[in-house]
Amino acid sequence: MTQTFMPRVKTAEELKAHQLKGLQWTVRHAYEGSPVYRARLQEAGVHPEDIRSLEDLQRLPFTTANDLKEGYPFPLLSVPFDRVVRMHASSGTTGKRKVLCYTQKDIDDWTHFFARCYEMAGLSPEDRVQIAVGYGIWTAGISFQLGCEAFGAMAVPVGPGNLDMQCQFLVDFKSTVMCCTASMGLLMAEEIHRRGIREQIALKKMIFGSERASDAMRDRIQTLLGVEHMFDIPGMTELYGPGTGLDCSYHTGIHYWADYYILEILNPDTLEPAPTGEIGEMVVTTLSKEAVPLIRYRTRDLTRMIPGRCPCGSVLPRHDRLLGRSDDMIIFRAVNIYPGQVDHVLSGIEGLGSEYQIIVDRKEDGRDYMRIKVEGAQGGDATQFEDLANRISREVKKQIMVSAGVEIVAYGILPRSERKSQRVFDNREE
Repeated sequence: MTQTFMPRVKTAEELKAHQLKGLQWTVRHAYEGSPVYRARLQEAGVHPEDIRSLEDLQRLPFTTANDLKEGYPFPLLSVPFDRVVRMHASSGTTGKRKVLCYTQKDIDDWTHFFARCYEMAGLSPEDRVQIAVGYGIWTAGISFQLGCEAFGAMAVPVGPGNLDMQCQFLVDFKSTVMCCTASMGLLMAEEIHRRGIREQIALKKMIFGSERASDAMRDRIQTLLGVEHMFDIPGMTELYGPGTGLDCSYHTGIHYWADYYILEILNPDTLEPAPTGEIGEMVVTTLSKEAVPLIRYRTRDLTRMIPGRCPCGSVLPRHDRLLGRSDDMIIFRAVNIYPGQVDHVLSGIEGLGSEYQIIVDRKEDGRDYMRIKVEGAQGGDATQFEDLANRISREVKKQIMVSAGVEIVAYGILPRSERKSQRVFDNREE
């Protein structure tokens, strides 16, 4: 019998019972193992024995990124150090790094549900997986590799960048799957097209992590490579790392591993549950994480729950692709704007490429001005750029309720990245 990494629970009722058991364990484990959590729970007037139903989740206090930064270097640690076998950390671009520790069980669990991602994507042990994400203190590369090896496919651990090597390995090793950021995927697609080697490679699927892959970007990659499927794989350092969900081959939303964590979608202002289908902030609570459990951790990521059951038949619930982060919001002339909203507008207009930038400046008159710079489609008619720009401006005004200048540039003008692409350039002085 072929090994499966899918959850043992088969019904929504079984899943809820599993989640309650995991929630009870997490609260007790955090209370007993972490002085910080114990004090926080006592302040909220909650004792582990008080958790009798999933509804009691809302009695628990929130955890934030500040808790991780203020407790640097080993915040919220809930096990003795002799049980810690690995640590990972965030980039630290906004201050102190968020450091997370892992027990061997944490690593095993992470490996298991990452292998589930490959199973959900329809891979087989015959596949060869070229891993073009970073290795090191970050959580990325090693999790892609361990999950691949546990699943039974062949891992090709290349890391990001080095297009010559990437292309050579695709040709020589006949890699069938590539794991990378969406920006790296676009870069590879354009490079393969430029070299004329599409017929020499065997690439069938791509798995994108770390950033939102716009529809325009996906369309461009599909046009250049002709891959069968492109999948989104979410994840964050705080919640193990990449691999906490995946969209199936129906691409109707991201199945998240609800047997490993509870996902709430809350209004970021009121912290009340957002109605099903409405956008809100992802808040996660782990169910079996030992070293650093998370209790109602505010991720700042924005998405929505997708109601109903997926055509694939999985019992696992779904959330939509990420719109952005609540703390990436641009306040422009008293309007809250997320980069994903601009991405959505651009994706609905034909004649554009996949790359864009949002530039915000404050002029001498003290007013803020927004400019959207976007590439035209490859081979597009430059005489139509002015009409395209006017149409984008109208749609932005209609859908986002702000006025923005629009500049259409030739295809390939905007920078490509081997990692995440920078979309927002806010030049306003604080």
